[in-house]
Amino acid sequence: MTTNDLPVIAAVDGSTHSRQALDWAAQEAARRGLPLLIVHVRPLTRQVDEETGRREAEALLADAVRRSALIAPELRPSTLAPLDFPSAALVSLSRDASMVVVGSRGLGGFRSLMIGSNSLATASMASCPVVVVQDDRPEEDDQAREAEAFTDIVAGVAADESSEAVLEFAFATAASRPGARLRIVHGWTMFSSMLSGGPFLDREEAAGSAARTLAELTSGWHAKYPQVELVREPVNGSAARTLVTASATAALTVIGRRRGGESLGLGLSPVAQTAVTHALGPVAVVPC
Repeated sequence: MTTNDLPVIAAVDGSTHSRQALDWAAQEAARRGLPLLIVHVRPLTRQVDEETGRREAEALLADAVRRSALIAPELRPSTLAPLDFPSAALVSLSRDASMVVVGSRGLGGFRSLMIGSNSLATASMASCPVVVVQDDRPEEDDQAREAEAFTDIVAGVAADESSEAVLEFAFATAASRPGARLRIVHGWTMFSSMLSGGPFLDREEAAGSAARTLAELTSGWHAKYPQVELVREPVNGSAARTLVTASATAALTVIGRRRGGESLGLGLSPVAQTAVTHALGPVAVVPC
């Protein structure tokens, strides 16, 4: 199986949020021409016998397959029900996936929490991009939601090579959605300009330098995907705040997560953490 054939994994647990994640994953798999793998992790901590747990998992996965058929009838999803800790199972499966899609909270999640611990742990440690689907609108509103569907893809980038994976995922996502516009956000300050060897005494010069840096970062990718309408947004100030605001009218917000800190428990950067926990729509966390 090549990297172009790796499945989109949808994690389901019967919650409303996981149903939203399943819908999103099925649509994305169909857009990209990828297989769909629906996964229900049977928690090790649950006090039920093996046979009961297996039957419940089979019923839940059968419902998920039927639901996915309504969203994308051309798909032939496969299913999996490992017995494990949810985030551990999903992180392991992410090694052979194009992306993992999770709901922002699962069954039993506290409504006061913007994102559940399993979703956050998966986004912090997975080997592939993880999409956290956050949408608190009621499911009955599906028709209205489709009528006013947002098309923008928003990506937050740093001024270094770590942005390549983010840009690759963001451009490919926008290209798979006809008419989608890609907004690339780069936050800068006078201090960050100084650290990168740029102007730090004149704000206009620093702004011009940030704009040139962003143009250089994106030029190669735009040449590869000329059909994508591109908007470059160098922002003086908080990139996190800009991304959270933009997420309210975005089909997807894309952010990066540096590889290598998982074993140290470093997780997400402050910008990524803010975007994932406060975004008003789906967020993709891309290891880079």
